Amino acid sequence: MSQPSSRSAVGAVLPTGLMLFALFFGAGNLIFPPLLGAASGRSFIPVMVGFLATGVLMPLITVVAVSTSGEGILGLARRVGPRFGTVMPLAVYLAIGPLYAIARVTTVAYELATRPVLELLGIHPSRLVLLAHVTVFMGVSFSIARSPSRLADRVGRWLTPALLALLALLCGVTIVMSPRVEREAIGDYASHPLTNGLTQGYLTMDVLAATVFGIVVITSLRERGLTSPRALVRGTILSGGIAAVLLGMVYVGLAVLGTRTRGQITVDTKDGTALLRNAASSTLGTSGVVIFAAIVILACLTTAVGLMASWAGYAYTAWPAISFNRQLAACAIVSFALANLGLSAILKIAGPLLFLLYPLAIALVAVTLVDAVAPGRLRAAYRWCVTTAGILGSVPAITAAGWDGPSRLLARTGLWSDSTGWILPALLALGIGIVLDIRSGAWFTPAPGEPPSRAQQDVEHAAASQL
Repeated sequence: MSQPSSRSAVGAVLPTGLMLFALFFGAGNLIFPPLLGAASGRSFIPVMVGFLATGVLMPLITVVAVSTSGEGILGLARRVGPRFGTVMPLAVYLAIGPLYAIARVTTVAYELATRPVLELLGIHPSRLVLLAHVTVFMGVSFSIARSPSRLADRVGRWLTPALLALLALLCGVTIVMSPRVEREAIGDYASHPLTNGLTQGYLTMDVLAATVFGIVVITSLRERGLTSPRALVRGTILSGGIAAVLLGMVYVGLAVLGTRTRGQITVDTKDGTALLRNAASSTLGTSGVVIFAAIVILACLTTAVGLMASWAGYAYTAWPAISFNRQLAACAIVSFALANLGLSAILKIAGPLLFLLYPLAIALVAVTLVDAVAPGRLRAAYRWCVTTAGILGSVPAITAAGWDGPSRLLARTGLWSDSTGWILPALLALGIGIVLDIRSGAWFTPAPGEPPSRAQQDVEHAAASQL
């Protein structure tokens, strides 16, 4: 198969990378960095190094790892076992799709953008205003997401540049016009800056989103002419690299903005919103409120579009009797209803689920990276590592559900943290699994049964040569 020309490859990779940046950059990603910058004091550098490691590098690695399967998270999860391969992807797609994330970004856009602008105009927010906001927001998201083949064009060529321009304007003006505010580091930002930065990046949940967005990137590249397995993996790496560089630059800019904006700082993420509002209004006046609202709307809109398209693509694959557009419409209807009814009840259910899914996703990606360079196909490594991550990941999930007994019991060891306590045991389990695979010969021989397709093999081999 002939390779695409350099010009066509650039034409495919650049808009796909811009699209991927926009899909990752939601309202939470906008709020975290200013808070980190303001709360870190003189520990700014180690905090940001930790945040960039887990908030940028890990999602990039996940996108690349997902691309090696050729099937997204479906292909990865099946390597653990058939039941896990069915249940885990469904739970991930539901959690960051119609039952949680889409409705959440819709209401966040209302609270941080639509509502402040209306209050500025003297319009009192009401349930009817919320209904109008949700109707328009979901309608625009649906119309963009219904053409997946044009997603990179619509998001990467238009929405992402607009978002980047507004962010550059806000950060640039604030950094130039405002002197640094001298603050002491607070809480864990003072005592454990690097570890706390790692934890904050981990809590963005972008690794979980990356398991879904990986297949969106592959689809976009295929639609734009990169069809050979090697070209797909190379294009995924380059697209992910573009998104990672942009995310890193924006995160650093927003963190520096936080160091130059006045306001009371605690560990509450709402302080990040207040910092951004203060920066916008103090440097740009009334127009700053509108600019901040536009940034939030664009950030939330691009994320909602990506999540809706991802859910519809997954659902159409799982239930092909129902068309892509109907799956998309069903997703929009469910998200519409939840956004209008309020998310307090659904958050109580989705919160614990997210705490459980995140360790599973990271463990799955870690084994996949090892599997990509293994001469054969791992088996025990997947089961041991993912099972350990799932068991220990259930502890913070139980804590989020309201019972902290297991967490307090493990904390007595002095080694446990609800955010990261599962990592070392999962890595040890991965090592045990690899030893068992080497002893059984699985490390050196392909998995039994129907062999992977030639395309699948080529993708994995190309990934191994690129990593």
